[in-house]
Amino acid sequence: MDPSALNNPQLQQLINQEKERAMANEMIAKLTSACWDKCITGTPGSKFSSGESSCLSNCAQRYLDMSMMIVKRFQSMQ
Repeated sequence: MDPSALNNPQLQQLINQEKERAMANEMIAKLTSACWDKCITGTPGSKFSSGESSCLSNCAQRYLDMSMMIVKRFQSMQ
């Protein structure tokens, strides 16, 4: 890659967008794995039970809340 291409604002924007997309995909994968393991204890049927649905919703919300708190903490440290 041409070193001068790294100074291209459009290329930098594209790189940043791809980084954000990768981070979002990673967060979704972690959230899905953690909440699934915690909330779905049996063999899933065609629909989640009300308890499973509630657990998944609460788990996802707590995970996102904690992630935002960590991001804000790191931002304040910079």
